[in-house]
Amino acid sequence: MSENKRYMIGIDLGTTNSALAYVDTQDPDKNIQILNVRQIIAPGEIDALESLPSFLYLPDDNSVNSGKFNFDGQEDNSYCVGAYARKVASDQASRVISSAKSWLCSAGQDPTSDFLPAIDDAEKKLSPLEAMTRYLQHLKNAWNNQVATSPEEYIDKQEVILTVPASFNALARELTVMAAEACGIFPNLLEEPQAAFYSWIKENEDNWREKVSADSSILVVDIGGGTTDFSLIGVDNQDGNMELQRLAVGNHLLLGGDNMDFTLAYAMQQKLGKRLNARQFSSLVHQCRQAKERILGEEALERIDITVLGTGSSLIGGSLKTELTQEEVDRFIIQAFLPDCELDAEVQRQQRSGLRSFGLNFESDAAISRHLAEFIKTNDNMPKTVLFNGGVTKAKQLRQRVSSIINSWTGEEVDILADSNPDLAVAKGAAWYAFVRQGNSIRIKAGSALSYYVGLESSMPAMPGFAPPVDAICVIPQGAEDGTSFDIPIDDLALLVGEDSQFRFFCTNNRSEDELGSIVQDADLELEELPALHKNLSLEADEAPRLIPINMKAIFTEIGTVQVWGEAKSTDQKWRLEFDLGEEGSQQ
Repeated sequence: MSENKRYMIGIDLGTTNSALAYVDTQDPDKNIQILNVRQIIAPGEIDALESLPSFLYLPDDNSVNSGKFNFDGQEDNSYCVGAYARKVASDQASRVISSAKSWLCSAGQDPTSDFLPAIDDAEKKLSPLEAMTRYLQHLKNAWNNQVATSPEEYIDKQEVILTVPASFNALARELTVMAAEACGIFPNLLEEPQAAFYSWIKENEDNWREKVSADSSILVVDIGGGTTDFSLIGVDNQDGNMELQRLAVGNHLLLGGDNMDFTLAYAMQQKLGKRLNARQFSSLVHQCRQAKERILGEEALERIDITVLGTGSSLIGGSLKTELTQEEVDRFIIQAFLPDCELDAEVQRQQRSGLRSFGLNFESDAAISRHLAEFIKTNDNMPKTVLFNGGVTKAKQLRQRVSSIINSWTGEEVDILADSNPDLAVAKGAAWYAFVRQGNSIRIKAGSALSYYVGLESSMPAMPGFAPPVDAICVIPQGAEDGTSFDIPIDDLALLVGEDSQFRFFCTNNRSEDELGSIVQDADLELEELPALHKNLSLEADEAPRLIPINMKAIFTEIGTVQVWGEAKSTDQKWRLEFDLGEEGSQQ
């Protein structure tokens, strides 16, 4: 597959930080190297850092025209990404985009439309998809200018693995690939928890088999800036050979460092005794994030000053001041997000109001420990070993808290697998996986993390005031291997030429027993609905509307995305059905 590709590249496109790692196949030791990414750290000043903060700054036109943000290899200098964008986020919130990745899975909002920064008076706005594309474009330019010595070594000619949360659905994975391909990167996808485990295997390649128990499972707890992911990896001994298999993934939890930052910001707003406007509050969120990282980090500061600028003519004189303390971080972060709970604790899901302000659809229950209990209980698999991943888990207090809670469930101490740098583990693991998938070492058996379904029309008569029940048929079973295609066993399907043909589309991560063709009743209640699949076939000038009978085929592609095709029964024509991003499935 990669016979002529010298470099195996792994990209962690993170919510808060992105990173690029690589393996040079000409290196006899096959060491994983980190690309120190050149980026603007101050106007006119550039440095190379081991990660690229996933922040995008949109300066005003005067700043752009001054040339302060000119950057080698970047044709469009109307923006900058990375360290400086993160630095100014707290005092120029209406010009900085952050957490763009979280919007790729957010119901009710088209991730291809321009609405970030999500502040009403923002002068310039971009779509989440465009922001992600620009992060990847920056990494592409960094590689081509810093590593490649000839066009044959440019990133588009190398083996590239791009990581995604394990719980990303088909739409979010498709959008991730779209962002990469828009800047000339053609990746395969890998789930982030698996990448973290590959990184650990590489770090312990001489003795990793001695550190895990056969016929047991490993829990990967991945708490990042925007999401929390749980994955179970099974360890099996087959005739003396150790095999690894991804057994389960958790729900897509929009719960992570961002939630913690918002929680601290609300606590600080309460201390200030004043309701802040959107710009001030966004600035406060960024300050709380920076303060949290310093208090929970190696500095272990006891308190940090917080300053919120005033508005209008009292910009400086009207500033509000308070402080964030270590005790408050423990109370609002460690204790609140990881409360003690029993294994049978239930996630506290709340009925959401019909009227909601614009924003991300965060989890209603912020207790990560209850979500973890539900995940373990649902899969009936108590792990003996835990691997932590994600920037949030760098905090020793948080790792200790999670370990203590799991120990209370097992009645004994779980083994903790240590990774030298959680910030870089996903990128390093993705690079190693690129090398491994050429047949060079052990691979985790995985396949599709979710099962997918197409909605079936009800044959019931119309009833005023009552929606007919919705059934769905399984078209891609959970665990389907990469590159597998499935002929969907549904008769009487057709595309209507001249109008938009739509098919409701669903997914879930907790029906591993469903096979191809399995029917799920009340699918709109049992499954997660995605944007509809649709195809609009235009009429020729003299053509009358008509139906084209089709067979439907679903594919779990080799790169890890989902495709659904309609194939004409009477000709060799076929059409790929696209996601209708104009309407979210939950609103249909």
